[in-house]
Amino acid sequence: MQIWAGLGNPGAQYAMHRHNVGFMVADAIAAVHGFGAVKKQFQGWTQEGRIGSEKILLLKPATFMNESGRAIGEALRFYKLDVDALTVFHDELDIAPFRVKVKTGGGTAGHNGLRSTDQHLGPDFRRVRLGIGHPGHKDRVTGYVLGNYAKTEIEPLSDMLGAVAAEAAWLAAGDDVRFMNDVAVRMQP
Repeated sequence: MQIWAGLGNPGAQYAMHRHNVGFMVADAIAAVHGFGAVKKQFQGWTQEGRIGSEKILLLKPATFMNESGRAIGEALRFYKLDVDALTVFHDELDIAPFRVKVKTGGGTAGHNGLRSTDQHLGPDFRRVRLGIGHPGHKDRVTGYVLGNYAKTEIEPLSDMLGAVAAEAAWLAAGDDVRFMNDVAVRMQP
């Protein structure tokens, strides 16, 4: 079993924030792969399903971004899984909008959801970094990250969510390079 955690903040007022793209990806994967009904557990919302031969538990922590690690840690402990069974989907300022990169381990780059997960589980989990781009100046970061996607961004956002969900089988199989390549090909105009 693998646990795939999409990071975001609960509540309708946050639904279209760039910071919630992890939640959006979890929803897209669940829809495309026919995951089961949403359950409340592990201080969040979960859905179970299969991608290829892998059983996946999607988790959207309801703890708010800054405490994501609590919910994720609870789920891993419940299933007696090590951190290598975890994939975290999150927004990434340092990657161009709608680009997708995967890496295991690393720093938190000021991302509070990653910081919380790192504090609870250590840094050695797989991250699917969903590019949101940088607003240009550090003083504008908070408003940008906690702002809604612009109307002109909705179509490329939808394309990225669809590409990630469509290629999720490669992620489930552990082929991160193939996943990134195939998502990039789908995103080409």
